[in-house]
Amino acid sequence: LSSPPDTLGRAFGVHRAMDTTGALLGPLAAFALLWATADAYDAVFVVSFCFGLLGVLMLVAFVPGHLSQVSPRPSRPAPERHRPAAPRPRALGLLRVPAFRRVLCAAALLGAATIGDAFLYLLLQRRLDFAISWFPLLPLGAAAVYLLLAVPAGRLADRVGRRVPFLAGHVALLGGYVLLLAPTDGWPLLIGVLLLLGIFYAATDGVLMALVAPVVAQERRASGMAVLQTGQALARLVAAAG
Repeated sequence: LSSPPDTLGRAFGVHRAMDTTGALLGPLAAFALLWATADAYDAVFVVSFCFGLLGVLMLVAFVPGHLSQVSPRPSRPAPERHRPAAPRPRALGLLRVPAFRRVLCAAALLGAATIGDAFLYLLLQRRLDFAISWFPLLPLGAAAVYLLLAVPAGRLADRVGRRVPFLAGHVALLGGYVLLLAPTDGWPLLIGVLLLLGIFYAATDGVLMALVAPVVAQERRASGMAVLQTGQALARLVAAAG
């Protein structure tokens, strides 16, 4: 959020790439730890807790809690004593901002049209009929594509506008759905679906945050992103339940 407005796409791309790196390495480390400790699941929980605690300590020690202060504004006359202070706007008050409301509605509608990743992976397992022990590795393929393309997608969004990659990502997801319904089998189906799913996340996840950040006041951006992600998550929940 402290990045210049014209580089928000790249900044969020780097952020999502770093997050995906952890999501990619975590399952691999868990598999290696289980293999080395003869299925000692308690060791996985202890190690993951230690890494999580380390992350919290680094967050507290090195990440500033507030954005750098801008240059002070010229002093204004003190308000009249009888005038009450205006209440702070709540997070839901952001819905009164037309630009934010449009982004939220678009994200929710597109989220309601998506299918959960778990269902896609189950369809892949049924179509390809591979051993169920390989099932947990499917998300790693999509995460690897996401990791490689998150930053380039953010840079592209800064150049051509954030709406274009966001919509193109959903087109890629639609291509994955079509590929699952097409008479395609074997490695082309597996690679194609995971590739398109990774492109979808790379072109939408961080780009959506970069799209909404400029339309929300600086002091309300965190609340705006939280409301946006909540609406998108609720829409995907409805889609999964339906």
